[in-house]
Amino acid sequence: MGQDTPRAVAGSVTTPPDEYTSLLTGQPQGSVYSQNEEDQITVLDEDKPTKKLILEEVKVLLKGSVPVVLAYTLQNSLQTVSVLIVGRSSPENLATAAFSYMFAMCTAWLIGLGGTTALDTLASSTFTGSSNKHDLGILLQRAFIVLGLFYIPVATLWAFSEPVFRSLGQDPQLSRDSARFLTCLIPGGLGYIYFEAMKKYLQAQGIARPGTYVLFITSPFSAALNYLFVYKLDMGLLGAPIATGIAYWLSFGLLLLYARFVAGSECWGGWTRQSLENMGLFARLASMGIIHVGTECVIMTADQVLNTIPFGLGVAASVRVGNLLGARDPKGAARAAHCAACLSVFLGLVVLVVLMATRNNFAKIFNDDEQVVRLTAEVLPYVALFQIADGLNGSCGGSLRGMGLQHIGAAVNLVSYYCGALPLGIYLAFHGWGLKGLWVGQCIALYLVGTLEWIIVGLSNWEREVEKAFLRMDKADQVEAGGLLH
Repeated sequence: MGQDTPRAVAGSVTTPPDEYTSLLTGQPQGSVYSQNEEDQITVLDEDKPTKKLILEEVKVLLKGSVPVVLAYTLQNSLQTVSVLIVGRSSPENLATAAFSYMFAMCTAWLIGLGGTTALDTLASSTFTGSSNKHDLGILLQRAFIVLGLFYIPVATLWAFSEPVFRSLGQDPQLSRDSARFLTCLIPGGLGYIYFEAMKKYLQAQGIARPGTYVLFITSPFSAALNYLFVYKLDMGLLGAPIATGIAYWLSFGLLLLYARFVAGSECWGGWTRQSLENMGLFARLASMGIIHVGTECVIMTADQVLNTIPFGLGVAASVRVGNLLGARDPKGAARAAHCAACLSVFLGLVVLVVLMATRNNFAKIFNDDEQVVRLTAEVLPYVALFQIADGLNGSCGGSLRGMGLQHIGAAVNLVSYYCGALPLGIYLAFHGWGLKGLWVGQCIALYLVGTLEWIIVGLSNWEREVEKAFLRMDKADQVEAGGLLH
């Protein structure tokens, strides 16, 4: 992917820096590194007052999370607009498209969103900690291979999903149409996963905005393509997944071109057989990431749009913590994790205030039915309370992924939800609380998850986390990096 741009690493600068050079210079342990959009690393002086350091860390996290939030919002819009366009043709097509995309979210999209968190853990620390800048490109290749293999059983399931849906009690017509819909979406699913991997590759280098730029192009293109295929070319229902799949591959292709010709190519280094090594570690982290993000999606499906805020902050926290661990800065990593948690609580409070202020009119955005408006107004306070816990879970979960502790986040989510929230929510729902009972159960689960994860982050030995970050690097780098640790 283009010519290599020299990068400063771990205390030495080999060539004069330019606007694309990472400014890593020999800093005493405890200094803080943050990356801006142009792939530079700014040093935050540890001698500054604590308050100022915290404010600067919050600024870095906000700068990193805003483009991620926008990108995921636009990314969600690809399938949302697809549902709206094809849904206008008939109620049956609306139901099929909505059901099929929901199933895609619970299967293939989780590989993209959850499996690529292995890159959050490995790539961010590798970028700042490895003596070989091309190690990041090797990780990207490994992601393509491992996640592509993960996708094979999902694609097979989609192709033969009709009997699965019917065995789960779904309507025969819906089962048949959804299976056809998903079969047409199979090629596009891999484009979605590879697009996510490319985003994480660039985010690890501090390049977060290109994903948003690309989606600003492909989102309206996808809407136009959906309309063209469904109505103008008379493809009907099956035009939607084909159009959306093309949009996902176009998104990946444009991001690839950005990395090749604008920024991000210096870490590529070309295809190599090294990508086939250490696949077990990557696969394990990816699997735990899928479980971790998957359990979060189960809890947060009902407020998917609002969830882009804590999810984006979680991605920024993951990359930031990983970068600082790779830069051998345990104090900075700890501060970043705690700042992300506090920032998420603040943003959750802002969303809570907005939802409470609009509770009596919020439902009118979607439907003017008086009963729907009333029921929404009754439930919205619980949804509002949900936002603080949602944000805390997203930020602390991101920090855990940056530390390589996906398995802990997954375990906390699974136990809290399936052993606590789900049974409690069902009990309350059928004992006088109705829909509010389900939200109460989810609120309790997320507050429990967020609190436990923050405690885990707070009790972590950050010096040990730095050592573990280097142990996760490829063996070839462990020898050189080990010398730098002493």
